[in-house]
Amino acid sequence: MVRHEKFPGVSKELQKIVDANMRKVGARRRAREAFKDIQLSIDHILFKIPSNGLKMKESYQVNSRGLEYFSKSWVPQTSPKAVVCFCHGYGDSCTFFFEGIARKLAFSGYAVFAMDYPGFGLSEGLHGYIRSFNRLVDDVIEHYSKVKENPDFCGLPSFLFGQSMGGAVALKVHLKQPNSWNGAVLVAPMCKIADDLVPPPFVTQVLIGVAKLLPKCKLVPQKDLAELAFRDVKKRNLTAYHVIAYKHKPRLRTALELLKTTQEIEQKLEKVSLPLLILHGKADAITDPSISEALYEKASSADKKLILYDDAYHSLLEGEPDEVILKVFGDIISWLDVHSS
Repeated sequence: MVRHEKFPGVSKELQKIVDANMRKVGARRRAREAFKDIQLSIDHILFKIPSNGLKMKESYQVNSRGLEYFSKSWVPQTSPKAVVCFCHGYGDSCTFFFEGIARKLAFSGYAVFAMDYPGFGLSEGLHGYIRSFNRLVDDVIEHYSKVKENPDFCGLPSFLFGQSMGGAVALKVHLKQPNSWNGAVLVAPMCKIADDLVPPPFVTQVLIGVAKLLPKCKLVPQKDLAELAFRDVKKRNLTAYHVIAYKHKPRLRTALELLKTTQEIEQKLEKVSLPLLILHGKADAITDPSISEALYEKASSADKKLILYDDAYHSLLEGEPDEVILKVFGDIISWLDVHSS
């Protein structure tokens, strides 16, 4: 069990809820419900974005595989310019930090939709477990197809928005639906895991063998991702408040699915054909920025743009100094505005 640090002003009862084993979704849902007001009150630029004037909705739905999953939407009061469908990163969810990102996009005129993948956040499934990345992508396609079929939004341009592992999800969605999207915003996309985070070839082969017998075990070595992802130390410390994030060592099957997926995407970069905005920190030590450059060079998209940020780490919208976060937001919104008109 990952024990969370003691939070100022939190009662013993609430601390007990936060410290519970998050393996099953019930514990994660209880923790989020008990802790969400505290999360939204922390001192981070994303949580200073108001929600007044937005239509927000949270819901639980059952997909075609019989799994109950969580989704949320943020829609402006005025007619939206376009639909933005979010794909979150590894271990993450569409609550906490993304709440502020979604509000910013919605206040800029976009209808924003997000979901937690099975096994992550508030969706059913063993915490942090990806049995099949392709199946996860199919779950995403199923949900966002429903969103885009809604009469209120079906006539609007639609964009994928993928962060980190969510960038790989977005690219796989596009490759399965090559003509279904008006573009994609990819923030530090996981087209290749940084070499320093991949075990040596011999260890990888051993893990592949063990994974056949113990796919759910947490045996894969992992560095401190928050330290690698967040350049701003104060913001890095706030990641502790994301109490339902998966913070253990990766499960064997999950790690191998991620590695296999990045290898597949790296071989298919030239098949990417939709309008692209790719944003990456030059000092990213989690996903390799050189592969974002390769994606930009090799993608067959006639309309593509790559922005690299000097000295920036992995979490461009959560872990950088405020001025960098605002710059990244400005770049994203400007691109969406142009491609929605």
